[in-house]
Amino acid sequence: MMPGQTTLTQPQRRDHVDGLSMPAHEMPAPAVAPAQAPARLSLLYLLNVTNPGRLSADSGLLFADILAPALLDQGVRFTVAGPVGVSDPRAGHIEVSAPTTKYRARFAFDVDACAALLRRVRPEVVIANQIEAAPGVRAAMLEAGIDALLAGYCHYLPFHLDPAGQLRLDPSLNDAGLGHPVLLSFFAGLMACDRVMVHSSTAERWVTETAGRLGLDLGDRVRIVPAPADPNLVRRTGEMPDPGLPVGIYNHRLYEHYGTGQFLEVARQLGAARVRARLRVTDLLGQRRPDRIRLDNSPERYLAQLGALDNVEIVADTVERQRYRRLLAGATFAFAPFRPGTIWSMSVVDCLSMGLPLLTRRLGWLGEIGDPELTFDTPAEAVAIVRRLVTDPGFAAAAMDRAIRSTAGLTPDVVATAYLKAITR
Repeated sequence: MMPGQTTLTQPQRRDHVDGLSMPAHEMPAPAVAPAQAPARLSLLYLLNVTNPGRLSADSGLLFADILAPALLDQGVRFTVAGPVGVSDPRAGHIEVSAPTTKYRARFAFDVDACAALLRRVRPEVVIANQIEAAPGVRAAMLEAGIDALLAGYCHYLPFHLDPAGQLRLDPSLNDAGLGHPVLLSFFAGLMACDRVMVHSSTAERWVTETAGRLGLDLGDRVRIVPAPADPNLVRRTGEMPDPGLPVGIYNHRLYEHYGTGQFLEVARQLGAARVRARLRVTDLLGQRRPDRIRLDNSPERYLAQLGALDNVEIVADTVERQRYRRLLAGATFAFAPFRPGTIWSMSVVDCLSMGLPLLTRRLGWLGEIGDPELTFDTPAEAVAIVRRLVTDPGFAAAAMDRAIRSTAGLTPDVVATAYLKAITR
């Protein structure tokens, strides 16, 4: 294990609460001196877990594991309520079971159990990482007599605004016509919060504009607080890609709504053009449960289609973050997801901080952070960019340098300072 490596091992459990069902860019501002939190600020962090079967690939848990040490360093008394805790032993942990489905995470909430949790911890700040749970948390605070600040962090949006300004529901949350109920539950959650944190200016604009269309006034609740980069995923001095055939990595989920079909077409055209490069696709989801496949079998379908291409290598993801790091370090370039509603992507930040030139479409947040030299609209344009990256060392080196510099303001201490500023009264 590398020194200081982010790990996902479960710390010793302190308490257990049964029946509580809640799951776990704007380009960053220049670094500022950390502002100490009020003396021993007590913060209860309600973890959102979207992938309980593969915690190593769960961005909600990774987010908490990276952020927690920096908050603890600034004097916060940090307690996680979730199926697992964070790896920093200074943090408290109360075991709370994760919902078994994405819809239970949004529509099932035990106010009694939450009230008992609040009475036990008596926090000054509560972080609802599942926005739809915020009304239930607010009701539990009322019952428990807890006068805390309730802040929500929008790890996702269940909608996006297309280039014409039309509201589009997230298809992954629209099974059986549940998209609009999810949307309304999400905005009910925002209105229950004292503070709302979003990743990026794209997310802020989509949230505030859509709230206005719904007749809701979010006032001054919304703050932009980008997610921290993993300090262990930073390219080291002298660290070079694997020798031999250049490798382009695609380290995103293979769902239809992530635009995997568009990546498949780019891969096909790269092969047809005989570009001297190999594509490495990480299978982040692994063997999924039958009920999840029944709702959406697109990952399995695209995995088979990509695996049939001669220029594509499928790499199974594991719990090893160190192995994941080696995969990124060995690559020459990377692709962003093709998801229209992208407001942030941990996988994208991982690639940039590892110095990988990132090819992007102008989609949501990707339009904010994309390198103009590496932005494309058609598969043919993507093929031309890849060809230049693998044949022009000067172009590739400059793109690598820009990628590394783009995440310089996402260190955990800088993000923790912004986070504290957003959640203090």
